[in-house]
Amino acid sequence: MHLSLLLLSFILYLSVPATSEYFYYECYSTGNYTTNSTYLSNLNLLFSSLRSNSTANGFADGTVGTVPDMVTGISLCRGDLNTSSCLSCLTLISEILNLCPYYKSALMWYNSCYMYFSSKYFLSSLDNSPVQALINGNNVTVDPDRLDGVIAQLMSEMKSWALNNSTKFFATGVITNFSTEYSTFYGLVQCTPDLTKSQCQSCLQNLLDEFPSIASRQIGARIIGIHCNIRYESAPFYEGPAMVQIDGTAPSQSPALAPHPTPVAPPGVNNGSKKKSNVAVLAITIPIVAAVTSLAIFCFCFYKKRSYARKKLEPEKVNFEKNVENVDSLLIDLSILKSATNNFHDTNRLGEGGFGSVYKGVLPNGQEVAVKRLSQSSGQGIEELKNELVLVAKLQHKNLVRVVGVCLGGQEKLLVYEFVPNRSLDTFLFDNERRQVLDWRKRRRIINGVARGLQYLHEDSQLTIVHRDLKASNILLDSDMNPKISDFGLARLFRVDQTAYATKRVVGTYGYMAPEYAMHGLYSTKSDVFSFGVLLLEIVTGRGNNGSFDSEHGEDLLSSVWEHWITGTITDLMDPVLDCATNEIIRHIHIGLLCVQEDPVDRPHMSEVVIMLSTDTISLEAPSKPAFYLRRGDGSNIQSESGTRSLQLSQNEVTISQLVPR
Repeated sequence: MHLSLLLLSFILYLSVPATSEYFYYECYSTGNYTTNSTYLSNLNLLFSSLRSNSTANGFADGTVGTVPDMVTGISLCRGDLNTSSCLSCLTLISEILNLCPYYKSALMWYNSCYMYFSSKYFLSSLDNSPVQALINGNNVTVDPDRLDGVIAQLMSEMKSWALNNSTKFFATGVITNFSTEYSTFYGLVQCTPDLTKSQCQSCLQNLLDEFPSIASRQIGARIIGIHCNIRYESAPFYEGPAMVQIDGTAPSQSPALAPHPTPVAPPGVNNGSKKKSNVAVLAITIPIVAAVTSLAIFCFCFYKKRSYARKKLEPEKVNFEKNVENVDSLLIDLSILKSATNNFHDTNRLGEGGFGSVYKGVLPNGQEVAVKRLSQSSGQGIEELKNELVLVAKLQHKNLVRVVGVCLGGQEKLLVYEFVPNRSLDTFLFDNERRQVLDWRKRRRIINGVARGLQYLHEDSQLTIVHRDLKASNILLDSDMNPKISDFGLARLFRVDQTAYATKRVVGTYGYMAPEYAMHGLYSTKSDVFSFGVLLLEIVTGRGNNGSFDSEHGEDLLSSVWEHWITGTITDLMDPVLDCATNEIIRHIHIGLLCVQEDPVDRPHMSEVVIMLSTDTISLEAPSKPAFYLRRGDGSNIQSESGTRSLQLSQNEVTISQLVPR
């Protein structure tokens, strides 16, 4: 008995929880800084900024400094906290400097808030990484299979509440009357409020899809990421009443769990003798069973405690990227798309481009889509086409049009995209009436969104992608006028005689093509930077740059902007419908001119452009003279300051993108 008491005391000691405020942190080997370095100063400024800029939603993000000492961070408080409690938690985030000394990237999670910082700019990406899965470490023994189902129901209903009833994209929930072992479970889901509703839904669903394989039969688990997280526990961990409540009353007890009936002595058996025999047996077996049971409990708890500690220190790494390993996961039957588009009827046609016609459709589940019916000129074999489709489908960013599926039925080659209701930017920007809708706030959001989408294509995706036909008609606008880049990543769907960095057929749109591409067939990410600069100047001025003399204004846009820039009259080119601070417009024009400089080396990278656009504290270099393009006659020649070169141009102005796996 003394041994049993000793073991029990030791087990209770092992169960004492840690007293630290944080429950998880991780240091990432992406580089180091030194004591008294600029990076450390910027990091301290970032922490201060995250605390002071935390919104009513408990969310903040920001960037401090310039490369190589630039640091970017994000923080979020639990949605049930008031402002005071949120700030109290955020005051602790500098503790990561002691836990991860001299690391340039680190993640810290408290029960009330979290913070992540990195030397890499990540705010433009929807990637939820770094993502970690943590489990409580103890199993539910009574009705564990039913627990998985009830937890799944709770998570689903909390997700629905967060998306439809909360401006914070936050919801809590509770399961009551589950079992005698654990009567109550508490849950939470949350997204950062900078996401759109559809982005939050996608982020949460990715976590929920992985949850059953991680948290099955556990009394508590959580998956944490920088854009969304989910959690449930057998003990309360949030404040206030639950937003979702589920009755966990058990169904009728299964035979396996039914209590055993009391044995009845058969006729002729002396019950008194039987009772005495039972007492004797019990007197012998109970101490033995108690000792063995205590030892088993000790071993079990000790193993679980070590396992739990190990999982806290090295939590399970979970890959939450879209699982598109082959085209089969994307296939949509041709009959479904024919029905969705009314057999590709002209009334459903949204437009036509170099790749073919685009039709609006409605899938059986009610989802609106845009179906791009690729022309038959693609020289790709079917297997090559499948490989390219998989690459394109893996690209996920809030400023890229999302691929929903593909169809390769018969002679048809169809790409299915999310439907973007407001059509393309050019239908607003170059229309005298509709452009009134584009106030400066919307235009600035469009500029920033396109810049971040390009940065993702160039630097942050698993591929290095050069769009090669960025223009206003390839920028689609969703219901909130957020920009989405379309026609990216489709180069290899069409046979074009090209090498890794040069092409003998220049394919693109006049006015947007960089000089090295138009004149020599050379392209790189800096070619897209040039196109972005043209687009930015178009958005600010409300004038298109088609590469020819403008009959109304007498010169092309780049020439006009440069002349006004060097004469100090640049404000004369502002779109008159804009009503905003003049210095802000001038700064954007300055950035646009840096992007359209003739020498690609002089143009900034898109990551640098994103930083320039996000802060006005960074000084800008003086731009050099941009490249000018003047198109005359039938378009067979392109004239520039450096001469004239005959080009073989595509008859359908096919959009080309180059994909290079990293």
